[in-house]
Amino acid sequence: MRKVLIVGAGQSGLQLALTLQAEQYEVTLVSARTPEEIRGGRVMSTQSMYYRALDIERRHGLSLWDEQAPRITGLRVSVADPEGNRPIDWQAPLKDYALAIDQRVKMAAWLELFVERGGKVEYRELTVSELDDLAFDHDLVVVAAGKGELGRLFERDDDRSPYAQPQRALSVAYVHGARTGGPDADAARFNALAGRGEIISYPGYTRSGGCEILLLEGVPGGPLDAFGDRPDPRTQWERMLGVLREHAPWEHDRFADAELTDEGGTLAGELTPAVSRPVGQLPSGRLVLGMGDAVVVNDPVTGQGANAACHAAQTCLESILAHGGGVFDWDWMQRTFDRYWEFARHVSMWTNAALQPPPPHVLEIFGAGMRFPAVGERFADGFANPEDLTTWFLDEQAAQAYIAECAEAAE
Repeated sequence: MRKVLIVGAGQSGLQLALTLQAEQYEVTLVSARTPEEIRGGRVMSTQSMYYRALDIERRHGLSLWDEQAPRITGLRVSVADPEGNRPIDWQAPLKDYALAIDQRVKMAAWLELFVERGGKVEYRELTVSELDDLAFDHDLVVVAAGKGELGRLFERDDDRSPYAQPQRALSVAYVHGARTGGPDADAARFNALAGRGEIISYPGYTRSGGCEILLLEGVPGGPLDAFGDRPDPRTQWERMLGVLREHAPWEHDRFADAELTDEGGTLAGELTPAVSRPVGQLPSGRLVLGMGDAVVVNDPVTGQGANAACHAAQTCLESILAHGGGVFDWDWMQRTFDRYWEFARHVSMWTNAALQPPPPHVLEIFGAGMRFPAVGERFADGFANPEDLTTWFLDEQAAQAYIAECAEAAE
């Protein structure tokens, strides 16, 4: 029986651990926190998973919340000018529903499931030297934890990392009591505020049931960048409401009476989008494979983090199974990442572009979404299929040709 060590109990690490376990691999998982600590802590992220990623989870019996979680069935896009007018505002249906499961709920449950099925877990944070000691007894080591000392095992790939610092200040809140009636009740809402950032929200599922997840993406130094002092949760929520009141009153109306789901229902911070080289070397010379956030980090503005992590774990699983009894050497690790990068490069390209002021052709696309439903529907489906967006949404000539095609079809 082949032995695999996985460090990191997030979407990619736990998914890989559970799926390898189901294939009769002997898996040891290292988690910095117990299920109780995860479930009782602060929210860790925003996350919305679209149908391709959900299908992967279902294939492995890991989509445990289909029946109780609210479904995201559409996308509403608004573009607001500096005066607060919304010249662009439209809604499109998704081809299939998406889900947003609080990772406190999901990761705690998956971790407990792994243990119930006989998996071995070590609850601690590892140093590089400690990882080196553990690696000796395993055929393969996968690092799916991007923070701290272990993250430095993977060298930054400057050619694939255009940003050297965070491009957005992030503020997240999980709330109950938002006004969510109307035709967009089950939609994800994306508001682009000229020069200031983005306001994003969607239905989610947390420890106490259905909720609304709100994300403010503030351009550094702008009015949405108001949480650098890392306020306590209630102060943060009051401040977020103030930002909505001044800069997106239509959203403030929805959230004015909402309350935090719990005392851990907020998060504030920032991250620098980056891609790292996937193979790390321990002091002994042993090699480790980086996966998920350990090697590809994207800003949450396009909602792709959990989707990308799911695809990373699935690609790694398939590569391990196909390798059989072969040695997990540098070439195998690089090939495994290269397979994943064929998907992930589209996510990074789209997300990095979304952090810049929109070029004229993107505004033209958003405007066309009001006139031609097919344009809005294709953009909305790009959240599940980012490979498609890079063929037209990011290409001015292709975008204009597609809009012209839709206009002709509408005549």
